[in-house]
Amino acid sequence: MKMSHTGIRTAAIVAAAALSALAAAPGIARAEACTIRIGAVLPTSVDWGRPIAATAQFAVEVANKAGGVNGCKVEMLLRDTQTQAKVGVDAAKAMVDIDKVPVILGAVSSGVSMPILTSVTVPAGVMQMSCCSSSTSFTRLAAAGKTKGLWFRTFATSRVQTSMGAMLAKEKGYKKVAVFYKNDDWGQDMVKLVSADLKSVGIEVTAAVPINDGQPSYRAEVTKALNPRPDALYLALYPKEGIAVVREWISLGGSRKMVVANSLKSDDFRKGVGIKYLGDLVGTDTSSPRTKSASAFVELYKSRFKKEPNGPGLANSYDATMVVLLAMQAAGKGAGGAAIAAKVAAVTDPGGTPVEANVDGFKKASALLKAGKTVNYQGATGAVKFDRNGDVSAPAVVWTFTDSGVKETRYIALEDVNAFIAKLK
Repeated sequence: MKMSHTGIRTAAIVAAAALSALAAAPGIARAEACTIRIGAVLPTSVDWGRPIAATAQFAVEVANKAGGVNGCKVEMLLRDTQTQAKVGVDAAKAMVDIDKVPVILGAVSSGVSMPILTSVTVPAGVMQMSCCSSSTSFTRLAAAGKTKGLWFRTFATSRVQTSMGAMLAKEKGYKKVAVFYKNDDWGQDMVKLVSADLKSVGIEVTAAVPINDGQPSYRAEVTKALNPRPDALYLALYPKEGIAVVREWISLGGSRKMVVANSLKSDDFRKGVGIKYLGDLVGTDTSSPRTKSASAFVELYKSRFKKEPNGPGLANSYDATMVVLLAMQAAGKGAGGAAIAAKVAAVTDPGGTPVEANVDGFKKASALLKAGKTVNYQGATGAVKFDRNGDVSAPAVVWTFTDSGVKETRYIALEDVNAFIAKLK
């Protein structure tokens, strides 16, 4: 049936009048039609990056179920970094310049987070919160005042992993260790720290070999590390280059004894190398403390994803997102990056009211913050507390590969981590 132009206009007028009457009717609340955006630049093209992004989105879902931020729905704009600095910078710049986001979550690799920080977020006055960047370069930059208070991370610095790696190598009786490291900001920081830590416990570093992205072969680098032949390897690499290097290493008769950073805690790496070659591998990672809030996150995650949160950075990603959203709530509508960053202290205040990392906790926190009070966010990594440089501390775990994935074999409490670091020269 075709309606005349006059009929269409009449129907529109009637419909508009009906909607106005409905909105004005007593007892009927009108939802506020507003959306706020945050940016996220994460490596969704790699197997361990996708769950990190999904966990950040989950935190956004929790906040929206709790009523959103200042009554507005939160939308997370997500772009893939491909673990490459240029790709990450371009993605972040587009979000800042075009989408006008006041906050960016990311990146994972320090080699991607650093150029985003220095060339995009700090110049634009946008807050940046990383779940997973560990380089101590950020600490030095913040201490020098060059981050302008806009930088935070929920992942402990590289020193936790390198010191625990040295501890494991010492316990296993290794005398000589060769190091392969990714030739970016993160890898350069890791090799500097782990070399010092290994030497401090009496282990000789026979070679420290940088690995660049995308080479057709790493035979020259592996050959260099084999002379003189070490007892074991320390690997600060990502899966793609890690697979290629370790395959070459094994083919040339190198030792299968390896200590690796959490960047290789990956199904791609396990499958790409082959579990039969990884029986003498041990890895390190930072860990959530054994607290009630950390256990609650595990159950919350399992209810949403139907599996354990076993991948690297998942708890850190959840907390990074939740802290950002609560800080935005505290800063008020339309707040810019600097104002949001300034409110992080109000949502991670040790003297504030404890709030849980779920829908009810977000509702409670929102009400308290709206009333001008502070809260103590109890999250997936415990009670999050940043120091003056935007850093956090964390316990550690030791892990190995199994036929089906990863198994944690040891938990090292925060006080034990700090005590071991204190003994190092």
